[in-house]
Amino acid sequence: MPRVSVKWLFLFLITSSLSFSTVLCTITKKAYIVQMDKSEMPESFSNHLEWYSSTIKSVASQIQKEVNGEDEERIIYSYETAFHGVAALLSEEEAGRLEEEHGVVAVFPETVYQLHTTRSPVFLGLEPADSTSVWSEKLSDNDVIVGVLDTGIWPESESFNDTGLTSVPAHWKGACVTGRAFTRHHCNKKIVGARVFYRGYESASGKINEKDEYKSPRDQDGHGTHTAATVAGSPVRHANLLGYAAGTARGMAPGARIAAYKVCWVGGCFSSDILSAVDRAVADGVNVLSISLGGGVSSYYRDSLAIATFGAMEMGVFVSCSAGNGGPDPISLTNVSPWITTVGASTMDRDFPAVVDLGTGKSITGVSLYKGKRNLLTKKQYPLVYTGSNSSSPDPNSLCLEGTLDPHTVAGKIVICDRGISPRVQKGQVVKDAGGVGLILTNTAANGEELVADSHLLPAVAVGETTGKLIKHYALTKPNATATLGFLGTRLGIKPSPVVAAFSSRGPNFLSLEILKPDVVAPGVNILAAWSGDMGPSSLPTDHRKVRFNILSGTSMSCPHVSGIAALLKARHPDWSPAAIRSALMTTAYVHDNTRNPLRDASTGQPSTPYDHGAGHINPLKALDPGLIYDIGAQDYFEFLCTQKLTPIQLKVFGKSKRSCRHTLASGGDLNYPAISAVFPDKKSATTLTLHRTVTNVGPPMSKYHVAVSQFKGVAVKIEPAMLNFTSKHQKLSYKITLTTKSRQSSPEFGSLIWKDGVHKVRSPVAITWMPPPL
Repeated sequence: MPRVSVKWLFLFLITSSLSFSTVLCTITKKAYIVQMDKSEMPESFSNHLEWYSSTIKSVASQIQKEVNGEDEERIIYSYETAFHGVAALLSEEEAGRLEEEHGVVAVFPETVYQLHTTRSPVFLGLEPADSTSVWSEKLSDNDVIVGVLDTGIWPESESFNDTGLTSVPAHWKGACVTGRAFTRHHCNKKIVGARVFYRGYESASGKINEKDEYKSPRDQDGHGTHTAATVAGSPVRHANLLGYAAGTARGMAPGARIAAYKVCWVGGCFSSDILSAVDRAVADGVNVLSISLGGGVSSYYRDSLAIATFGAMEMGVFVSCSAGNGGPDPISLTNVSPWITTVGASTMDRDFPAVVDLGTGKSITGVSLYKGKRNLLTKKQYPLVYTGSNSSSPDPNSLCLEGTLDPHTVAGKIVICDRGISPRVQKGQVVKDAGGVGLILTNTAANGEELVADSHLLPAVAVGETTGKLIKHYALTKPNATATLGFLGTRLGIKPSPVVAAFSSRGPNFLSLEILKPDVVAPGVNILAAWSGDMGPSSLPTDHRKVRFNILSGTSMSCPHVSGIAALLKARHPDWSPAAIRSALMTTAYVHDNTRNPLRDASTGQPSTPYDHGAGHINPLKALDPGLIYDIGAQDYFEFLCTQKLTPIQLKVFGKSKRSCRHTLASGGDLNYPAISAVFPDKKSATTLTLHRTVTNVGPPMSKYHVAVSQFKGVAVKIEPAMLNFTSKHQKLSYKITLTTKSRQSSPEFGSLIWKDGVHKVRSPVAITWMPPPL
């Protein structure tokens, strides 16, 4: 009998333990974004939020109610403009039940996004050096407002001085939210609004430590200040970083206004916060959204940012997003929805040269932004050490990660470190902590010959892969190898430029091959702009230097260039749709550098393709007068989604205004996109493909255009008609592209289609892909 009792007691303990575990599991909640069909609200509710709240409470489990009480508040955000629904704290089980409730369109789990981390106005032809420049005009004092979703803003920067600006635009409905170290007087006629979004972040990561981080629009990181100033910073004379890149710093649209939406924190940027910021920004009255962050690529109907920006586009808001820093790997793009303008990064004609003088007498050129008291003597040679092997791939011993350098080996020496794994500036800190006197940062195969300058804490020079191998070979084969480092300041007129940055994410766009991405490239390497007063230029905790401006690289920097140019185009053409603005930017982009050769890829040194540079490098002056535009409306984008094999329920997330498929597009390739991507299916019998486009005349009323198209190995291309005769402004004319396979190619072919009238050249990149037959 006692044995039976013990057995049952054991079973009871196990069962109790499992039950307790179940309770704990059930109690675990996280944020979910819940999209609702606003039109389905029952008459018994007086407003939508009351209905949303009731729906959320209806799925709360009994255990949750017993543990937390009936009145526990689950909703952390409500969305009303670009998106309809709420963000709510739910268990996984509750989220599953919620999907079955009346009026619920979709439930998305919280997603974490990351930031995609002067000279550019001159390089882009925007500097108003003379009074005849179109950009020197007031552009109606620019009532265009750009919403910047980022890490906040440092309002004391001279870049946000509002001297000379007219009053805040009448259409602005936003607010200046106060908080720690941010008061109402920090907003002005330049910073017209500032908001902060943290509920999603706190629900996942716990309460923000307000001693370490500003729970207000104030920017501690610097990234948001830099992007906002790049978009619309006021001119600041004598701007520089430690003497580098000295000159006048100004944004792309210095007359435009900025609304700062702080969505990013130390632990990342959370989708419920981003969605709330987009929704609020559209309701506030922004004309342009600049979003320099991204996550992975999800199906359209599972991507909350894609759904929110679709809603913004419906309201006439231009949305610019960074393409990502996943290059040079193919298929590394983010933010690929066709209603988003996806921006890659390129170099400018400015550089910051530095030299490595080897003991052999050979001098090697690299780049650096070092400025400090620890300078090396140029006439003295220092011991050189490399702890890895001379291969193309990074060696774990050579990456200079924290704790990997032996002070006995590196003290008093210049240390060679390979790029990879840890931030570039952090490698310098590791070398400094180990007693090294200098750093040579060498590229590996992943970076090729692209050079990105950094503000290191000790003398440091970055060099390309080829010269890096030479230096490493010297250090490994000569026991008494020596070197010294020298810094040459700022150099202009660098050739070739622009060059597509190696880090810039690449196509093809595997979510929809028919939509060629990125759309364009813009300056994103070594960009000078305003900076936070709380962060050193290297962003390392040990960097206590205070600077007013900083130099950064990334598609995070190229995105606000396009956002600012879009603001200028919107000021000049208030009636243009977001698609019209993007079309003007794409069809006027250039694909040759300042040596008149095709744009090159920094990672290979070879010509880049539309998978790297999209339509090409932005040319703002040409975009002002593109001649023709490829316009796209919200229903057209919806028709595109109808071709993407989405179910009616999945399509419903984009149909808040009760849209339905009219099947006006034969395929996704028929979307009236400025780029043309022809995809032949895997059936060998499919030898002919027909695509359609419509152009709108925004040039002289009486215009005659003829077409020129590239020759391809694999296809014959026929354009009908080959001539477009316009008789009025805003007239629309259509043409047909017929592609007939001559021989299937194993890799994509690229070219262009150009409409010319003697003044305008309306250029579309063309990509032709043959899907491989099934194995």
